[in-house]
Amino acid sequence: MQDYLLLTTYYLILYYMKTLAVNKRAKFDYDLKDKYEAGLVLSGQEVKSVKTGHISLKGSFVTIKDGEFYLTNATIPKYKFAGELKNYDPTKSRKLLLNKSEIKKLLGKSRSEGLTMVPIRVYTKKRLIKLEFGVGRGKKKYDKRENIKDRESKIRLNRTMKSR
Repeated sequence: MQDYLLLTTYYLILYYMKTLAVNKRAKFDYDLKDKYEAGLVLSGQEVKSVKTGHISLKGSFVTIKDGEFYLTNATIPKYKFAGELKNYDPTKSRKLLLNKSEIKKLLGKSRSEGLTMVPIRVYTKKRLIKLEFGVGRGKKKYDKRENIKDRESKIRLNRTMKSR
């Protein structure tokens, strides 16, 4: 019975938290320390476009303007079945919704420590669209090379262990 409950809760979590887009380069290019969840302010046709999976986080980042956070440079194309939309910009900045305590904490980190905020993924939580972003520092070229060497050595080790 307990296994059944665990399995059903796992499937409910998967149902309610469907991943719509992932920024694969975020973990490779940045050393992420903390992760935060924020709501996205979108128009109606943008919501439909995102829920159908038409969003790209490639090259996007989180910026601060007047104490508010914005997702900048993320591409959300026009919804296929939307009517005539004048002056629609698919890469415009979109406001993020955060708690006051999170805003204060992030403002302090970005000012004092010089950390970067990078979007990791966009997903749905029940009927809402959420953005998960990480706070961290950019990696140097030699750090990236070390990660590649470690990953390749693990792959070689697994292959030799498997063949024995």
